[in-house]
Amino acid sequence: MRRLTPEERRRETQGWRESIVQAFIRVEDAVHAGLGTLLAAIALVPLVAVAVGLLYTVQVSFREQALVPEPFLIVGLIAAIRRLLVLTAEFARFLEKGGGAFQGAMLELGLLTVMIVALVGSLVSLRRRPSHAVADRAGAIETPEASV
Repeated sequence: MRRLTPEERRRETQGWRESIVQAFIRVEDAVHAGLGTLLAAIALVPLVAVAVGLLYTVQVSFREQALVPEPFLIVGLIAAIRRLLVLTAEFARFLEKGGGAFQGAMLELGLLTVMIVALVGSLVSLRRRPSHAVADRAGAIETPEASV
């Protein structure tokens, strides 16, 4: 059996190394593609949840034949909190951009905070009133039409 020269050994080893590197690159690309798809799907879940909640609220309102504001306020509150969380998660990016981007983000953060407080205040005040007030109001709206 013939002994390999150092140059031949190096070429043979280099071929194996190259194939192992190519295999790792393919696996890495597959993992990145899979994670990107997974993150895109996860990003759609809150949007679908808000849409389903809104459609359910409209369905309940039509079934009850009275427009009840609480479910709409809850959907708005969820959307505002979601945007607030996304904005705070991107905070470092706004700091890197500096200037106008940071000021715009801070303005949006302040407006979202005011909106969340207003929505919570509206929900609290609606929960404190009697539940039959909505039905009475709905009956009062239908009464003029019935008399015409």
